[in-house]
Amino acid sequence: MEMRFSKGNDALGTKNRGNVCESSLCTLCRADCNGKCETWLSSMVGRKLLYPRSFGLVTAGANNTNHVGVSYNSLRIQGYAYGSAGLTKDMTNSPDDCVFPNVSLETEFGSKIKTKSSMPMMTGALGSTLIAEKYWDSFAIGGALIGIPVVIGENVVGVDRNSEIGPQADKKGKIVKAPELDRRIETYLRYFHGMGAIIVQLNVEDTRNGVAEYVVDKYGNKCIIELKWGQGAKNIGGEIQVRSLEYALFLKKRGYVVDPDPSLPEVQQGFEQGAIKSFARHSRLGATNLNTVSKVQEDFMNTVEYLRGIGFERITLKTGSYGMEELAMAIKFATDAELDLLTIDGSGGGTGMSPWNMMQSWGVPSIILHSKAHEYASILSAKGKNVVDMSFAGGFALEDHLFKSLALGAPYTKLICMGRAIMIPGFLGANIEGAINPEQRAAVSGNWNELPKTVLEVGKTADEIFVGYHDLEKKMGKEEMKNIPYGAIAFYTLADKLGCGLQQLMAGARKFSLNQITRQEIFSGNRETAIETGIPHVSDVNNESAKKILNA
Repeated sequence: MEMRFSKGNDALGTKNRGNVCESSLCTLCRADCNGKCETWLSSMVGRKLLYPRSFGLVTAGANNTNHVGVSYNSLRIQGYAYGSAGLTKDMTNSPDDCVFPNVSLETEFGSKIKTKSSMPMMTGALGSTLIAEKYWDSFAIGGALIGIPVVIGENVVGVDRNSEIGPQADKKGKIVKAPELDRRIETYLRYFHGMGAIIVQLNVEDTRNGVAEYVVDKYGNKCIIELKWGQGAKNIGGEIQVRSLEYALFLKKRGYVVDPDPSLPEVQQGFEQGAIKSFARHSRLGATNLNTVSKVQEDFMNTVEYLRGIGFERITLKTGSYGMEELAMAIKFATDAELDLLTIDGSGGGTGMSPWNMMQSWGVPSIILHSKAHEYASILSAKGKNVVDMSFAGGFALEDHLFKSLALGAPYTKLICMGRAIMIPGFLGANIEGAINPEQRAAVSGNWNELPKTVLEVGKTADEIFVGYHDLEKKMGKEEMKNIPYGAIAFYTLADKLGCGLQQLMAGARKFSLNQITRQEIFSGNRETAIETGIPHVSDVNNESAKKILNA
């Protein structure tokens, strides 16, 4: 099958270190990478990566017009030669107002309470992995400064050795102290400015430990709580790898599944001899005691009612790339429960530690899952239901991914969830900060002793390297800028590039606000994609109206 992305992009001057995914990222994205894929380089130079390099010396031509297979890269974006829609009331449809910087990217989601976001993007769930812990400041502060939702993933409290879980006082085995969870929430809230949200996710262990009760007691409705059914990268619970026998025993005592079992004498002997070098900690599957759709629905509604009863005003749901029945359940139950957002994660996304062949082989690919989500949402809408707002996830990294997925799910999609793509600026920024300030290298989890050639080609200091630095400094002031990690600056820079690219695509489609995007703004590049998505083939779109013009 022909792929849109190869290891090198001569037009942009980018190069992938490893094999390339459908998203344009490497299959294995390393925190210590010296570059320079498109997302990596965009985190420094921003909007410059929207255009071919070496202006004045080159011409450039597309190499992605022959679409093979079914994927988001086999969708193409419609353009129009006349008209405009979605301009603000103070603008006219003159050429002076119909320019791409005037495209509004603001969006909102929610049932009774609307949560605003500066652009239609949110992070994936960043949970108990070491990556999430080490680079949290970059992810959280960057997301807050941009003004988008950031999600704290599962198991953060359970894996924290400094957290305390009952049975003190009347807590009945619930959390009484959660320093890592507190750090993550408070880091985001420090820079929250009315756009975006901090979302805290629950799995089986989190529910048992009382994460919801702890969060609402301490933070009230400053946080959104998220129920988790699954994700696109795997069809079992989350997992991490630990290299300490003592820590493995701690996690087993906390109630997790640890493989191999660190409490067995033969396993301990194998670890001491070096045959066993690490342990995998796994979460549990949910809903194993529910065997019918009606029982799942009853349990779900009871859970939502309980969470509202303890004080949560905003509740969301995250589901994975299960089959059509589970997809329908997620959309129907979330709609009936008047949830604020449903994130639908398709296969083809990424992870920190999913079983590799499971990730390759299980579940419904993103474009097919999202196409069916639109179909099912439309069925409920036709019945007069106020369909839950949705976010699509699963292998997105670029501005055209944002446009295509918003259009495919329109009018129900309000956000697009990005996982690995938004981690790259965190890695890059930390590495740059650690190289420039060696005394801070360990604190920021930097992996470089010095700046590599790929960065020196851009600059030597933060204000030279990050094109978003000065805009952010203007907003924050010089003193506060000293507290902003370089990874957050890189994230801010990448988001600006994605936002600008999305504005340009929307202006070309003559849509100047997000709520004007429809499925008519995309078409399929091949017949197979048209069949699977319901998006007409390029030669069929407006074909009849074209003939009317000819026959007039």
